Amino acid sequence: MRKYEIMYVIRPDLEEEARKAIVEELAAIFPKFDSEVEKLDEWGMRELAYEIDNHAKGYYVVMDVKATQEARAEFDRVIGLKEEVIRHIVIRDER
Repeated sequence: MRKYEIMYVIRPDLEEEARKAIVEELAAIFPKFDSEVEKLDEWGMRELAYEIDNHAKGYYVVMDVKATQEARAEFDRVIGLKEEVIRHIVIRDER
């Protein structure tokens, strides 16, 4: 297993319940593939550096995970299908 840092930005116009459901759904992917979420940090609503899909703000979420290749691939697949997520990045953590 490798460590990854994942950051994604959720559209600002979602209601709180919908936002929480997305965060829980994305975090729940990892335990299904014998991986673990070490840290889940919701940064909240912040200004974007530039507009994305006509949004000037976004709800930031950062996760530190230990994941198998299968878990990472499934996460990439699922988050790519989510219209509520306007941007995401997965970085391999070398620390």
